[in-house]
Amino acid sequence: MASVSFLHVNKIYTGSTHAVRDFSLEIKNGELLVLVGPSGCGKSTILRMLAGLEEISSGEIRIDSMKVNQLAPQQRDIAMVFQNYALHPHMSVRNNMLFPLKMMRLAKEEQLRRIRETADLLGLTQLLDRRPKSLSGGQRQRVAMARALVRNPAVLLLDEPLSNLDARLRLQIREEIGALQHQTRRTTLYVTHDQVEAMTLGHRVAVLKDGILQQVAPPQILYEQPANIFVAEFLGSPGMNIFPTVLGRKKTGIVTLDIGRNRLPLPEHILRQFDTIEDFLHIPLSAGLRPEAFSCDNTLPAENQIAVSVTGIETLGHEKIVSAVLPDDPLQEADFQAVASGQPHRQAMTLRLPARFNVEVGARLKTQVDTARLHLFDAKGNALLSSPAK
Repeated sequence: MASVSFLHVNKIYTGSTHAVRDFSLEIKNGELLVLVGPSGCGKSTILRMLAGLEEISSGEIRIDSMKVNQLAPQQRDIAMVFQNYALHPHMSVRNNMLFPLKMMRLAKEEQLRRIRETADLLGLTQLLDRRPKSLSGGQRQRVAMARALVRNPAVLLLDEPLSNLDARLRLQIREEIGALQHQTRRTTLYVTHDQVEAMTLGHRVAVLKDGILQQVAPPQILYEQPANIFVAEFLGSPGMNIFPTVLGRKKTGIVTLDIGRNRLPLPEHILRQFDTIEDFLHIPLSAGLRPEAFSCDNTLPAENQIAVSVTGIETLGHEKIVSAVLPDDPLQEADFQAVASGQPHRQAMTLRLPARFNVEVGARLKTQVDTARLHLFDAKGNALLSSPAK
Protein backbone atom coordinates (compact mmCIF):
# COMPACT_ATOMS: atom_id res chain seq x y z
CA MET A 1 0.00 0.00 0.00
CA ALA A 2 1.10 3.55 -0.66
CA SER A 3 0.09 7.19 -0.78
CA VAL A 4 -0.30 8.98 -4.11
CA SER A 5 0.31 12.66 -4.86
CA PHE A 6 -0.58 14.70 -7.92
CA LEU A 7 1.28 18.03 -7.93
CA HIS A 8 0.07 20.66 -10.44
CA VAL A 9 -0.38 18.04 -13.15
CA ASN A 10 -1.42 19.14 -16.63
CA LYS A 11 -2.26 17.12 -19.72
CA ILE A 12 -2.36 18.86 -23.09
CA TYR A 13 -3.00 16.79 -26.19
CA THR A 14 -1.87 17.68 -29.70
CA GLY A 15 -4.19 20.39 -30.97
CA SER A 16 -4.08 22.29 -27.65
CA THR A 17 -6.80 20.20 -25.98
CA HIS A 18 -6.23 20.88 -22.29
CA ALA A 19 -7.64 17.70 -20.80
CA VAL A 20 -6.38 18.16 -17.22
CA ARG A 21 -5.62 21.56 -15.69
CA ASP A 22 -3.32 22.16 -12.70
CA PHE A 23 -4.53 19.03 -10.91
CA SER A 24 -3.27 18.63 -7.34
CA LEU A 25 -4.52 15.90 -5.03
CA GLU A 26 -3.23 13.72 -2.18
CA ILE A 27 -4.58 10.16 -1.84
CA LYS A 28 -3.85 8.74 1.59
CA ASN A 29 -2.36 5.34 2.29
CA GLY A 30 -5.22 2.80 2.34
CA GLU A 31 -7.83 5.27 1.11
CA LEU A 32 -10.51 4.60 -1.50
CA LEU A 33 -10.84 7.86 -3.41
CA VAL A 34 -13.41 8.25 -6.18
CA LEU A 35 -12.95 10.54 -9.17
CA VAL A 36 -16.35 11.54 -10.51
CA GLY A 37 -17.60 13.87 -13.20
CA PRO A 38 -19.35 13.96 -16.56
CA SER A 39 -17.93 12.25 -19.64
CA GLY A 40 -14.87 14.04 -20.99
CA CYS A 41 -13.95 15.78 -17.73
CA GLY A 42 -10.48 14.16 -17.57
CA LYS A 43 -10.97 11.54 -14.86
CA SER A 44 -9.82 8.54 -16.95
CA THR A 45 -6.88 10.59 -18.23
CA ILE A 46 -5.79 11.17 -14.62
CA LEU A 47 -6.01 7.43 -13.96
CA ARG A 48 -3.98 6.60 -17.06
CA MET A 49 -1.31 9.17 -16.17
CA LEU A 50 -0.94 7.58 -12.74
CA ALA A 51 -0.65 4.14 -14.37
CA GLY A 52 1.98 5.39 -16.81
CA LEU A 53 -0.22 4.80 -19.86
CA GLU A 54 -0.30 8.54 -20.60
CA GLU A 55 2.59 10.99 -20.33
CA ILE A 56 1.94 14.12 -18.31
CA SER A 57 2.58 17.51 -19.92
CA SER A 58 3.79 19.14 -16.71
CA GLY A 59 3.74 18.64 -12.96
CA GLU A 60 4.65 15.64 -10.83
CA ILE A 61 3.10 12.34 -9.79
CA ARG A 62 4.51 10.70 -6.66
CA ILE A 63 3.90 7.27 -5.12
CA ASP A 64 5.08 7.17 -1.51
CA SER A 65 7.06 10.39 -2.11
CA MET A 66 8.91 8.87 -5.09
CA LYS A 67 8.53 10.74 -8.35
CA VAL A 68 7.28 8.32 -11.02
CA ASN A 69 6.92 10.59 -14.05
CA GLN A 70 9.60 8.76 -16.00
CA LEU A 71 8.93 5.24 -14.73
CA ALA A 72 7.43 2.63 -17.06
CA PRO A 73 4.02 1.22 -16.06
CA GLN A 74 5.50 -2.08 -14.86
CA GLN A 75 7.84 -0.20 -12.52
CA ARG A 76 5.08 1.66 -10.65
CA ASP A 77 3.63 -1.27 -8.66
CA ILE A 78 0.12 -0.43 -9.87
CA ALA A 79 -2.68 -2.73 -11.03
CA MET A 80 -5.59 -1.54 -13.15
CA VAL A 81 -9.08 -2.93 -13.78
CA PHE A 82 -10.61 -1.74 -17.03
CA GLN A 83 -14.20 -1.18 -18.08
CA ASN A 84 -14.13 -4.08 -20.55
CA TYR A 85 -12.43 -6.62 -18.17
CA ALA A 86 -9.67 -7.35 -20.75
CA LEU A 87 -9.49 -11.05 -19.87
CA HIS A 88 -7.68 -13.59 -22.03
CA PRO A 89 -10.59 -15.60 -23.54
CA HIS A 90 -8.52 -18.72 -24.28
CA MET A 91 -7.24 -18.97 -20.70
CA SER A 92 -8.99 -20.38 -17.66
CA VAL A 93 -9.67 -18.18 -14.65
CA ARG A 94 -6.65 -19.76 -12.98
CA ASN A 95 -4.36 -18.93 -15.90
CA ASN A 96 -5.72 -15.39 -16.19
CA MET A 97 -4.68 -14.90 -12.59
CA LEU A 98 -1.39 -16.73 -13.13
CA PHE A 99 -0.30 -14.62 -16.11
CA PRO A 100 0.79 -11.46 -14.20
CA LEU A 101 2.53 -13.63 -11.59
CA LYS A 102 4.63 -15.30 -14.28
CA MET A 103 5.57 -11.85 -15.58
CA MET A 104 6.75 -11.04 -12.04
CA ARG A 105 8.86 -14.25 -12.07
CA LEU A 106 7.62 -15.37 -8.70
CA ALA A 107 8.39 -18.84 -7.38
CA LYS A 108 5.76 -21.42 -8.29
CA GLU A 109 4.82 -22.01 -4.66
CA GLU A 110 4.22 -18.29 -4.18
CA GLN A 111 2.15 -18.14 -7.37
CA LEU A 112 -0.10 -20.95 -6.18
CA ARG A 113 -0.46 -19.40 -2.73
CA ARG A 114 -1.51 -16.04 -4.12
CA ILE A 115 -4.00 -17.58 -6.55
CA ARG A 116 -5.52 -19.70 -3.79
CA GLU A 117 -5.85 -16.78 -1.36
CA THR A 118 -7.18 -14.30 -3.92
CA ALA A 119 -9.68 -16.77 -5.37
CA ASP A 120 -10.95 -17.49 -1.87
CA LEU A 121 -11.20 -13.76 -1.13
CA LEU A 122 -13.34 -13.13 -4.21
CA GLY A 123 -15.37 -16.33 -4.21
CA LEU A 124 -13.75 -17.73 -7.36
CA THR A 125 -12.39 -21.03 -6.03
CA GLN A 126 -15.07 -23.10 -7.79
CA LEU A 127 -14.52 -21.23 -11.08
CA LEU A 128 -10.75 -21.53 -11.46
CA ASP A 129 -10.93 -24.07 -14.30
CA ARG A 130 -13.59 -22.25 -16.31
CA ARG A 131 -12.99 -19.84 -19.19
CA PRO A 132 -14.37 -16.26 -19.32
CA LYS A 133 -17.00 -17.04 -21.97
CA SER A 134 -18.76 -19.41 -19.56
CA LEU A 135 -18.95 -16.81 -16.79
CA SER A 136 -21.59 -14.18 -16.04
CA GLY A 137 -20.78 -10.48 -16.19
CA GLY A 138 -20.41 -10.29 -12.43
CA GLN A 139 -18.10 -13.29 -12.36
CA ARG A 140 -15.94 -11.81 -15.13
CA GLN A 141 -15.69 -8.60 -13.14
CA ARG A 142 -14.49 -10.56 -10.11
CA VAL A 143 -11.88 -12.33 -12.26
CA ALA A 144 -10.63 -8.96 -13.52
CA MET A 145 -10.39 -7.78 -9.90
CA ALA A 146 -8.62 -11.01 -8.91
CA ARG A 147 -6.06 -10.67 -11.70
CA ALA A 148 -5.25 -7.18 -10.41
CA LEU A 149 -5.19 -8.06 -6.70
CA VAL A 150 -3.15 -11.25 -7.08
CA ARG A 151 -0.15 -9.06 -7.86
CA ASN A 152 -0.47 -7.42 -4.42
CA PRO A 153 -0.01 -3.94 -5.93
CA ALA A 154 0.70 -0.81 -3.91
CA VAL A 155 -2.14 1.02 -5.68
CA LEU A 156 -5.27 -0.33 -7.38
CA LEU A 157 -6.92 1.63 -10.20
CA LEU A 158 -10.52 0.98 -11.25
CA ASP A 159 -11.73 2.63 -14.46
CA GLU A 160 -15.57 2.55 -14.54
CA PRO A 161 -15.55 -1.20 -13.72
CA LEU A 162 -19.34 -1.51 -13.35
CA SER A 163 -20.59 0.31 -16.44
CA ASN A 164 -21.18 -2.93 -18.41
CA LEU A 165 -23.37 -4.50 -15.71
CA ASP A 166 -27.11 -4.23 -15.18
CA ALA A 167 -28.49 -2.19 -12.28
CA ARG A 168 -28.93 -5.03 -9.79
CA LEU A 169 -25.52 -6.52 -10.52
CA ARG A 170 -23.90 -3.07 -10.25
CA LEU A 171 -25.31 -2.76 -6.74
CA GLN A 172 -24.04 -6.21 -5.77
CA ILE A 173 -20.53 -5.74 -7.17
CA ARG A 174 -20.34 -2.21 -5.74
CA GLU A 175 -21.00 -3.60 -2.28
CA GLU A 176 -18.37 -6.31 -2.84
CA ILE A 177 -15.77 -3.76 -3.95
CA GLY A 178 -16.44 -1.66 -0.87
CA ALA A 179 -16.16 -4.67 1.45
CA LEU A 180 -13.03 -5.89 -0.35
CA GLN A 181 -11.29 -2.53 -0.02
CA HIS A 182 -12.23 -2.34 3.64
CA GLN A 183 -10.73 -5.80 4.16
CA THR A 184 -7.50 -5.29 2.22
CA ARG A 185 -6.99 -1.58 3.04
CA ARG A 186 -5.42 -1.14 -0.39
CA THR A 187 -4.95 2.38 -1.72
CA THR A 188 -7.57 2.62 -4.47
CA LEU A 189 -8.46 5.22 -7.09
CA TYR A 190 -11.90 4.58 -8.57
CA VAL A 191 -13.19 6.43 -11.64
CA THR A 192 -16.89 6.72 -12.44
CA HIS A 193 -19.44 9.09 -13.96
CA ASP A 194 -22.13 7.66 -11.67
CA GLN A 195 -22.58 9.92 -8.64
CA VAL A 196 -24.42 7.16 -6.74
CA GLU A 197 -21.33 4.93 -7.02
CA ALA A 198 -19.17 7.84 -5.93
CA MET A 199 -21.28 8.69 -2.88
CA THR A 200 -21.65 5.10 -1.68
CA LEU A 201 -18.08 3.86 -2.26
CA GLY A 202 -15.62 6.66 -1.64
CA HIS A 203 -13.94 7.56 1.62
CA ARG A 204 -13.53 10.86 -0.19
CA VAL A 205 -14.85 11.99 -3.56
CA ALA A 206 -13.11 14.33 -6.01
CA VAL A 207 -15.43 16.12 -8.44
CA LEU A 208 -14.07 17.20 -11.82
CA LYS A 209 -15.40 19.42 -14.59
CA ASP A 210 -13.54 20.28 -17.80
CA GLY A 211 -10.30 18.91 -16.39
CA ILE A 212 -10.47 21.11 -13.27
CA LEU A 213 -10.84 19.78 -9.74
CA GLN A 214 -13.97 21.40 -8.28
CA GLN A 215 -13.99 19.96 -4.77
CA VAL A 216 -12.70 16.98 -2.82
CA ALA A 217 -14.28 15.88 0.47
CA PRO A 218 -16.10 12.98 2.16
CA PRO A 219 -19.41 12.22 0.41
CA GLN A 220 -21.68 13.73 3.08
CA ILE A 221 -19.67 16.97 3.16
CA LEU A 222 -19.95 17.26 -0.63
CA TYR A 223 -23.70 16.80 -0.39
CA GLU A 224 -24.20 19.22 2.49
CA GLN A 225 -21.51 21.79 1.67
CA PRO A 226 -20.99 21.96 -2.13
CA ALA A 227 -18.30 24.43 -3.13
CA ASN A 228 -20.18 25.65 -6.18
CA ILE A 229 -23.32 25.23 -8.26
CA PHE A 230 -21.80 22.50 -10.44
CA VAL A 231 -21.08 20.24 -7.46
CA ALA A 232 -24.51 21.04 -5.97
CA GLU A 233 -26.36 20.02 -9.13
CA PHE A 234 -24.13 17.07 -10.03
CA LEU A 235 -24.33 15.28 -6.67
CA GLY A 236 -27.68 14.08 -5.43
CA SER A 237 -30.46 12.21 -7.18
CA PRO A 238 -32.22 14.41 -8.08
CA GLY A 239 -29.69 17.22 -7.88
CA MET A 240 -30.10 20.48 -6.05
CA ASN A 241 -32.71 22.99 -7.27
CA ILE A 242 -31.05 26.27 -8.26
CA PHE A 243 -33.02 29.54 -8.48
CA PRO A 244 -31.97 33.06 -9.44
CA THR A 245 -32.65 35.18 -6.37
CA VAL A 246 -32.17 38.50 -4.62
CA LEU A 247 -31.93 39.16 -0.90
CA GLY A 248 -33.88 42.07 0.49
CA ARG A 249 -34.77 43.62 3.82
CA LYS A 250 -38.26 44.47 4.99
CA LYS A 251 -39.06 47.61 6.99
CA THR A 252 -39.25 45.35 10.02
CA GLY A 253 -35.60 44.43 9.49
CA ILE A 254 -36.27 40.84 8.41
CA VAL A 255 -34.01 39.70 5.54
CA THR A 256 -35.91 37.90 2.79
CA LEU A 257 -35.10 35.59 -0.11
CA ASP A 258 -36.95 35.85 -3.43
CA ILE A 259 -38.17 32.67 -5.11
CA GLY A 260 -40.32 33.75 -8.05
CA ARG A 261 -42.87 36.17 -6.62
CA ASN A 262 -42.44 34.75 -3.11
CA ARG A 263 -40.37 36.37 -0.38
CA LEU A 264 -39.26 33.97 2.32
CA PRO A 265 -37.64 35.02 5.61
CA LEU A 266 -34.06 33.90 6.21
CA PRO A 267 -33.31 32.19 9.54
CA GLU A 268 -31.09 34.06 11.96
CA HIS A 269 -28.40 31.34 12.04
CA ILE A 270 -27.89 31.75 8.28
CA LEU A 271 -27.50 35.51 8.64
CA ARG A 272 -24.84 34.97 11.31
CA GLN A 273 -22.59 33.30 8.72
CA PHE A 274 -22.11 36.62 6.95
CA ASP A 275 -19.77 39.32 8.30
CA THR A 276 -22.29 41.81 6.98
CA ILE A 277 -25.41 40.85 5.07
CA GLU A 278 -25.67 44.37 3.65
CA ASP A 279 -22.97 43.55 1.07
CA PHE A 280 -25.26 40.91 -0.44
CA LEU A 281 -28.59 42.73 -0.54
CA HIS A 282 -30.17 43.65 -3.87
CA ILE A 283 -27.55 41.92 -6.06
CA PRO A 284 -28.04 38.87 -8.31
CA LEU A 285 -27.42 35.63 -6.45
CA SER A 286 -28.45 31.99 -6.79
CA ALA A 287 -30.33 30.04 -4.15
CA GLY A 288 -30.00 26.27 -3.81
CA LEU A 289 -32.51 23.92 -2.19
CA ARG A 290 -32.37 20.12 -2.16
CA PRO A 291 -35.62 18.31 -3.10
CA GLU A 292 -36.05 17.25 0.53
CA ALA A 293 -36.15 20.92 1.64
CA PHE A 294 -39.78 21.02 0.45
CA SER A 295 -42.64 19.53 2.45
CA CYS A 296 -46.41 19.53 2.67
CA ASP A 297 -46.87 18.72 6.34
CA ASN A 298 -47.57 22.29 7.56
CA THR A 299 -44.93 22.11 10.30
CA LEU A 300 -43.21 25.33 9.21
CA PRO A 301 -44.44 28.93 9.59
CA ALA A 302 -47.01 30.14 7.04
CA GLU A 303 -44.57 32.69 5.60
CA ASN A 304 -42.43 29.78 4.33
CA GLN A 305 -45.24 28.52 2.09
CA ILE A 306 -45.20 28.79 -1.71
CA ALA A 307 -47.56 27.55 -4.44
CA VAL A 308 -46.29 25.45 -7.36
CA SER A 309 -47.86 23.77 -10.38
CA VAL A 310 -47.10 20.07 -10.75
CA THR A 311 -45.68 19.05 -14.14
CA GLY A 312 -44.60 15.45 -13.49
CA ILE A 313 -44.60 12.69 -10.88
CA GLU A 314 -42.29 9.70 -10.44
CA THR A 315 -43.54 7.14 -7.92
CA LEU A 316 -40.60 5.18 -6.52
CA GLY A 317 -42.43 3.10 -3.92
CA HIS A 318 -40.87 4.67 -0.83
CA GLU A 319 -41.27 8.24 -2.09
CA LYS A 320 -42.55 10.47 -4.89
CA ILE A 321 -40.30 12.73 -6.97
CA VAL A 322 -42.47 15.65 -8.05
CA SER A 323 -41.49 18.06 -10.83
CA ALA A 324 -43.07 21.49 -10.58
CA VAL A 325 -42.81 25.14 -11.62
CA LEU A 326 -43.61 28.48 -10.06
CA PRO A 327 -45.92 29.87 -12.74
CA ASP A 328 -46.52 33.59 -13.17
CA ASP A 329 -49.62 32.79 -15.22
CA PRO A 330 -51.92 29.76 -15.60
CA LEU A 331 -49.95 26.73 -16.73
CA GLN A 332 -50.19 26.00 -20.47
CA GLU A 333 -49.54 22.86 -22.48
CA ALA A 334 -46.32 24.43 -23.77
CA ASP A 335 -45.07 24.57 -20.20
CA PHE A 336 -45.36 20.81 -19.79
CA GLN A 337 -43.59 20.25 -23.11
CA ALA A 338 -40.73 22.55 -22.09
CA VAL A 339 -40.25 20.72 -18.80
CA ALA A 340 -40.48 17.30 -20.44
CA SER A 341 -37.78 18.24 -22.98
CA GLY A 342 -35.44 19.54 -20.30
CA GLN A 343 -35.58 23.14 -21.50
CA PRO A 344 -35.07 25.84 -18.86
CA HIS A 345 -38.50 27.04 -17.79
CA ARG A 346 -39.39 29.75 -15.31
CA GLN A 347 -38.73 28.45 -11.84
CA ALA A 348 -38.51 24.69 -12.40
CA MET A 349 -37.93 22.56 -9.32
CA THR A 350 -37.97 19.01 -7.99
CA LEU A 351 -39.61 18.01 -4.71
CA ARG A 352 -39.13 14.81 -2.71
CA LEU A 353 -42.43 13.91 -1.01
CA PRO A 354 -43.75 10.90 0.94
CA ALA A 355 -45.06 8.04 -1.18
CA ARG A 356 -48.56 8.28 0.30
CA PHE A 357 -48.94 11.97 -0.46
CA ASN A 358 -51.71 12.37 -3.05
CA VAL A 359 -50.95 14.75 -5.91
CA GLU A 360 -51.76 14.83 -9.62
CA VAL A 361 -50.09 16.34 -12.68
CA GLY A 362 -51.53 19.78 -13.36
CA ALA A 363 -52.51 20.35 -9.74
CA ARG A 364 -51.61 23.51 -7.88
CA LEU A 365 -49.72 22.44 -4.78
CA LYS A 366 -48.96 24.42 -1.64
CA THR A 367 -45.58 23.46 -0.26
CA GLN A 368 -43.37 24.73 2.51
CA VAL A 369 -39.71 25.62 2.10
CA ASP A 370 -37.27 24.78 4.88
CA THR A 371 -34.94 27.77 4.51
CA ALA A 372 -32.72 26.26 7.21
CA ARG A 373 -31.44 24.03 4.37
CA LEU A 374 -30.72 26.96 2.07
CA HIS A 375 -27.52 27.28 0.03
CA LEU A 376 -26.47 30.62 -1.48
CA PHE A 377 -24.09 31.14 -4.41
CA ASP A 378 -22.55 34.31 -5.82
CA ALA A 379 -22.74 35.50 -9.43
CA LYS A 380 -19.83 33.18 -10.38
CA GLY A 381 -21.58 30.16 -8.86
CA ASN A 382 -19.32 29.83 -5.81
CA ALA A 383 -20.83 29.03 -2.42
CA LEU A 384 -21.34 31.93 -0.01
CA LEU A 385 -22.33 29.95 3.06
CA SER A 386 -19.61 28.00 4.83
CA SER A 387 -22.09 25.24 5.66
CA PRO A 388 -25.82 24.67 5.48
CA ALA A 389 -27.85 25.03 8.61
CA LYS A 390 -28.68 21.79 10.44
